[in-house]
Amino acid sequence: MATIKYLSDGGPDGASLGQSTSDLIALYGGTPVSQRAAAIQAASVVSASTYISVTTNFAAFCAEVAATLTAIGAWKGSA
Repeated sequence: MATIKYLSDGGPDGASLGQSTSDLIALYGGTPVSQRAAAIQAASVVSASTYISVTTNFAAFCAEVAATLTAIGAWKGSA
């Protein structure tokens, strides 16, 4: 039977990875990186009602999302 370790202590305030944008984080054994910052990120708005408004080039926005997920190791990127 597998032994699972949780990052959360189950507290009511939740859990967080990193204390600042410069903290390095990775998933699935990837190389830890700090939070990405790109102009395309400031141009998008995602509301709590799940409405997504992208005010600039949609392809550039999608490319930045893919690059961010790949950088932290959440998305493999290349095959």
